[in-house]
Amino acid sequence: MKIALCNEILQPMPFAMQCDFARQIGYDGLELAPFTFADEPHLMIPAERTAIRRTAREAGIEITGLNRLLLTPRGLSITSPDDAVRSRTVDVLMRLVDLCHDLGGKVMVHGSPAQRSITPGDTREAALARAKDCFARVGTYAATAEVAYCIEPLARTGTQIVNTVAEAVEIVDEIGSPGLRAMIDTGAAGRGEREPVAALIDRWLPSGRVAHIQVSDTNRRGPGEGDDRFGPVFAALVRNRYEGVVAVEAHKYLPDGQATAARAAGYIRGVLEGLRAMQGIEG
Repeated sequence: MKIALCNEILQPMPFAMQCDFARQIGYDGLELAPFTFADEPHLMIPAERTAIRRTAREAGIEITGLNRLLLTPRGLSITSPDDAVRSRTVDVLMRLVDLCHDLGGKVMVHGSPAQRSITPGDTREAALARAKDCFARVGTYAATAEVAYCIEPLARTGTQIVNTVAEAVEIVDEIGSPGLRAMIDTGAAGRGEREPVAALIDRWLPSGRVAHIQVSDTNRRGPGEGDDRFGPVFAALVRNRYEGVVAVEAHKYLPDGQATAARAAGYIRGVLEGLRAMQGIEG
């Protein structure tokens, strides 16, 4: 299991400093938000991609993947009734698949609730059908790049399209692309699922449909900064022999991003040390 940090938490710190800081406080990797590099990140030239990958490597940090995919450029949507908008969106996403591959990442997280909203006057069924078509096209392309393209379930307060892990898995099964998977965000799950997060992990991780985990508190701050307890979450990951990436994501940084990142790293490492100690006692 590797622990990564979503790099937007460290903005506006330059990328080289992000890498050094993340490594120093205990992270194995960074999960990159493309908008932190450019307004049109899908168009980054090869030299820029090489420089990003080299910077991370020299700092001893792995680039694990991409998240927050559709914040830039503006005007994107996988649910829009406008065929041209959806076509442009799929083109951007496919180019981001290439970017993820070029940077050495293996996972992409499709959250972007505003870009999968239902247009006024449209129906949820029609919007969902369009989203599925986009997921199918990008998932098929991702498979060729050996990237897991993960649908992120989000609470209904943010979107009406894909709110539970079960709904994400249903889409994955319906499309049947080897490049398309679901993921679990603990904060979103805490706000929108009926089952505890540990139970979701026990239910879905063995199925092979869940390929990624993000951790945050339901209060939208980092792990360890609220009432959520992550011991059961990591115990479930260990119990199910999860060997992927756990990425720290937060949306509120108090007092700032650096403090949020450092506190989360210490908290998670403490939880993992506690689990290892318990296993040693039990053994």
